[in-house]
Amino acid sequence: MPYVTVGKENSGDIQLYYEDHGSGDPLVVIHGYPLSGTSWEKQLPVLLQVGHRVITYDRRGFGKSSRPTAGYNYDTFAEDLHKVVSHLKLHDFALVGFSMGGGEVARYFGKYGSKGVSKAVIIGGVPPYLLKAADNPDGVDSSVFEGIQKAVASDRYAFFTEFFKNFFNTDVFLGKRISEQAVQASWNVAAGASATASLPAYRRGMKTSAMIWLVSMFPHWSFTVTPTASYPSRPQASRPPSWSREPGWWP
Repeated sequence: MPYVTVGKENSGDIQLYYEDHGSGDPLVVIHGYPLSGTSWEKQLPVLLQVGHRVITYDRRGFGKSSRPTAGYNYDTFAEDLHKVVSHLKLHDFALVGFSMGGGEVARYFGKYGSKGVSKAVIIGGVPPYLLKAADNPDGVDSSVFEGIQKAVASDRYAFFTEFFKNFFNTDVFLGKRISEQAVQASWNVAAGASATASLPAYRRGMKTSAMIWLVSMFPHWSFTVTPTASYPSRPQASRPPSWSREPGWWP
């Protein structure tokens, strides 16, 4: 199985598991919390069929990647992504981030610029960030996050059960657009992640200002934002979308 070494913790290497399939214009697709690169399995064959090279990887602490006790912040996540891109010697590649993965896309631009990147897509983004604040009045109250953090720390397995009910909107779509087995498979991936990573990685999503990073760092770009994607366009940046519940998009 292919791995790229991104650092060390004491005597052990920190390695990220990745998969590299197909040929053509490369896409690096980045999964959301608390999943792994396998979450792209439905999109992979379609992207390959239309002629893309598709690279998936597991974020540190998740999937088949190493489980260090540090580095669960967007600066490090962006550095990890950059090391994957450098290891594979990618040029003219597109970055596609779902949910938390959108934060990695944004921070990558902030740290490394747009050199070599042909396109950037944020799917299921939560701009400007999740936490309610004076500059984000449509966000979620901090007490909600405090309760979630306590739930993850107390019993992350029970938390993941409730998380995926909301993630997939199972009260509406279970048995119609999502099966019990698919929900269980996602739970298995989450439960198999590092216990150390489960809490700090979630915290990073609370106040990640993906669109603010992109717009401030690249004022010559404009971005359109929907509950499902943000992508370069013209002529203006839209306001954050209202909270909505769609299958595969949380909260």
